[in-house]
Amino acid sequence: MSSHTGRQSVNTSNVLSVIMGGGQGTRLFPLTKERAKPAVPLAGKYRLVDIPISNCINSGLRRIYLLTQFNSASLHRHISQSYKFDHFSGGFVEILAAEQTFTDTSWYQGTADAVRKNMIHFMNHDWDYLLILSGDQLYRMDFRKVIEAHSDSEAEITIATIPVRRPDAQSLGIMQTDEQGRIVRFVEKPKDPAVLDSLRLDPSWHESLGIESQDELFLASMGIYVFNRSVIKKLLENPHTDFGKHIIPMAIGSHRVHSTVFQGYWEDIGTIRSFFEANLDVTNEQPRFNFFDMSAPIFSRPSFLPGSKINGAQIDHAVISDGCIINRASITHSIVGVRCNVDSGTVLNRVILLGSDYYESQRSIEVSKEKGIPRLGIGSNSRIENTIVDKNARIGSNVQISPAGKPDNVDHPLYFIRDGIVVIPKNAVIPDGTII
Repeated sequence: MSSHTGRQSVNTSNVLSVIMGGGQGTRLFPLTKERAKPAVPLAGKYRLVDIPISNCINSGLRRIYLLTQFNSASLHRHISQSYKFDHFSGGFVEILAAEQTFTDTSWYQGTADAVRKNMIHFMNHDWDYLLILSGDQLYRMDFRKVIEAHSDSEAEITIATIPVRRPDAQSLGIMQTDEQGRIVRFVEKPKDPAVLDSLRLDPSWHESLGIESQDELFLASMGIYVFNRSVIKKLLENPHTDFGKHIIPMAIGSHRVHSTVFQGYWEDIGTIRSFFEANLDVTNEQPRFNFFDMSAPIFSRPSFLPGSKINGAQIDHAVISDGCIINRASITHSIVGVRCNVDSGTVLNRVILLGSDYYESQRSIEVSKEKGIPRLGIGSNSRIENTIVDKNARIGSNVQISPAGKPDNVDHPLYFIRDGIVVIPKNAVIPDGTII
């Protein structure tokens, strides 16, 4: 399928895709306490890593490596149970974990280091272009257009960029290009107003770049790169560890580095606040990222769960995943993950429930009750707001949880507060009557 009618379609068989699984994910702690960042649940039934993998599959890119190093057990399970290609397509989604060998005991030191350490795997494949993606971003992109732009401009490296306004430009890597789209300068997180002024996109170029807005704009790197095979090998023959900090700025002086402009919804889910807001946005009538768009579906692991059962609940602007039982509760602007039980009289407002991995047996519920432990899910007459509840949490009855009146960051044995949002950790037990 071609992105321009009447033109030769892009050959996707000469592209190898590499998704960066990220480091420890400290900014997403405590959601990353027991899982790798790409395995963090998203929008009720997906995981963060489903986004870049689905973008690859929808773009006809079927050879995908995922580089990871921390807490990757649940990620491995998710990948192996979700993405199976037939024997004839030659497609795969494979995890390459940082491994300690006799000659090298170190973890990945950065994005470039992770690619360098796996180059031997990549070079065993036949490809002309290496597509490098991030594992924690929410966006829909046809990578064929990026590959086509890369090949048309005869670039050696192409960086996908997104137009942003001045306040956002200060926290991103900003590219300055010439009129042909060649990148001539790169500044990481420019704060100085004079530097920002010098990086501003020339408004007279907006039209040729297909940008409709006449506002003051800057081109920010999305952390999505295409490298030619010979170039990436050369660029990694040094000790530099990071693409954004070292390799790209170095390459701008010596190689043809081009920008291709993307104009759609794009969110970097790097912090608890951005994770919370991106999830809640899905509950809006016109979400900025539409999971219902079947022209480019988001794939995930099939769960084979029954449809959810709602017994007299009031639900407004919420996403209810499979396999839930919701009694006479009130749920607004919230996401209810798989296998959730929510009991009568409970009020959830701006809450993200990540769900449960299993159902409890009646015997298990009775044994827990004898010990004074609530069942999986949320008991009756509880009030929860502005909270993320991680998987398999047990929240009792008459519990109140809200960040109101508390500091923005708190570490407590029962809960955490990050960016002003309460996070109830995985497998937490919150006894009846607790007030947080």
